[in-house]
Amino acid sequence: MRISTVRDFRDRATTLLRSDDPILVTRRGKVAGIFLPWREATLPVDFKRELFAMLTAEIAHQLKRKRVSEKAVLQDFEHWQKERREAGRRR
Repeated sequence: MRISTVRDFRDRATTLLRSDDPILVTRRGKVAGIFLPWREATLPVDFKRELFAMLTAEIAHQLKRKRVSEKAVLQDFEHWQKERREAGRRR
């Protein structure tokens, strides 16, 4: 297992992600994350479900903590889409 700081992981991500070794990523000496190489073409369905549940729960938690409503997220997304369409027309 390799150990990398967040900064080092960011700067050398391409090289580190090609590695077959798991990577423990640290921030200020504490674990920030773990990268586990995955060589299979697809993820097992059970893993996808669990990952989806974990991610949606974390997103909901962050939105609630920052007091961001679903309406605000949708408005921001619509604004982004509009800007993207306008940028495409200018090309």
